[in-house]
Amino acid sequence: MFIVIVIVTVLTYILPAGQYERIEKDGRSVVDPTSFEFVESTPVGLLEMFSSIHAGMIEGASIILFVFLFGGALGIMQATGALDSFIKFVAVRFGTKEKLLIPLMVLIFASLGTLIGSAEDALVYIAIIVPMTIALGFDALTGFAIVMLGTLATGFISGITNPFNVGVAQSIAELPMYSGMGLRIALLAVFYVVTVLYIYFHAMKVKRNPELGEYGKFRREEHEQLDKNFRMSKRHSAALIILLMNFILLVYGVIKLGWYISEIGGLFLLSGIIMGVIGGLSPSKMANGFISGAGDMVSGALIIGVAQTILVIITSGGLLDTILYYAAGLVEQLPPAINAIGMFIVQLFLNFIVPSGSGQAALTMPIMAPLADLMGVTRQTAVLAFQLGDGISNMIFPTSGVLLAGLAVAGISFTKWVKWVFPYLLIQVAVAIIFLIIAQSIQYGPF
Repeated sequence: MFIVIVIVTVLTYILPAGQYERIEKDGRSVVDPTSFEFVESTPVGLLEMFSSIHAGMIEGASIILFVFLFGGALGIMQATGALDSFIKFVAVRFGTKEKLLIPLMVLIFASLGTLIGSAEDALVYIAIIVPMTIALGFDALTGFAIVMLGTLATGFISGITNPFNVGVAQSIAELPMYSGMGLRIALLAVFYVVTVLYIYFHAMKVKRNPELGEYGKFRREEHEQLDKNFRMSKRHSAALIILLMNFILLVYGVIKLGWYISEIGGLFLLSGIIMGVIGGLSPSKMANGFISGAGDMVSGALIIGVAQTILVIITSGGLLDTILYYAAGLVEQLPPAINAIGMFIVQLFLNFIVPSGSGQAALTMPIMAPLADLMGVTRQTAVLAFQLGDGISNMIFPTSGVLLAGLAVAGISFTKWVKWVFPYLLIQVAVAIIFLIIAQSIQYGPF
């Protein structure tokens, strides 16, 4: 990532700076597609490049602090022993049915992503699912993929009623809210099958040969060594009931109350303290558990801040709108039959500098919607190209705070993850292109 920081700093001296005017529309700042002009360059100097790291930490502060807060709450929960007890119980209970776990859990997380736009809130499940999959004879990659690929690469991307990508994009494109749902349901079904099969084949390979697995920061446990008569204590059972109530309240808060990472982090801290009291922990043990859990998140939290530095430099150098301008120009030059695919590719790479779904929609759809009109592509197809481009690259770009935070929780290195997930992304790109061809051929609408 530091090499990327150096590259984008050099580009501020090479590429011209540009600027679109922003206008207010329905309470959002959107781009006026007719207002682009080149402006005076503002190249980033050597000292500014390094000081931008501090600015990047500030930009990523909300996610960084959420990671620390969640890590601390998790540390308290782990100190009670309830999570370990639950993992052992599930490993014994699913001893002969562990293959059912993957399709069931992927379906649950995909539903959260596609219906309510779960993203950052999915991070809290990683620390539960990863140790469980390890105890069942799989590895950390299996558990991490169940959560992240299920939520983001299957659910969020298909966006049946996702308010953060499809909802915002359709609103800007002046389409009826959540129109065109039928094709998105089919998209969800295809991505679900691909995700389940990809994770399943990896999990079975690890099951046959545990040495091939990636275990992150978790200790590998042999399922065969578990006590088949294991039972949870009443304290642990009561503590886990609190955790279950926490998740129920979390879903309600996200759907009905509009909760985001501050409320989610506070809810988990409260739940951790209550679990600590029920688990018989003294205040000092709870404090030590919090410090230990937060300490485990330091490296991942710092990486999030460094990744945000890339966006700070691109913005400071005036390159963000220039990149958008040239990207739109490239799409205009493509043959009509593949215009939608061109839009998809542009959105795919723009996601590197604007990893937020709603943020990218607000930035690009004011340009892509009228551009679609000029090229004979329906606006609904332009929205589909946006959501596919935005969603697929979230699983590989280091500027995705959700991805880096999740990897930090699981203790999996970014390079190992990219190597493992890259073939899956190629499959997703192929599926995306097929659906865009279908959308263009049927004049996916209503318009």
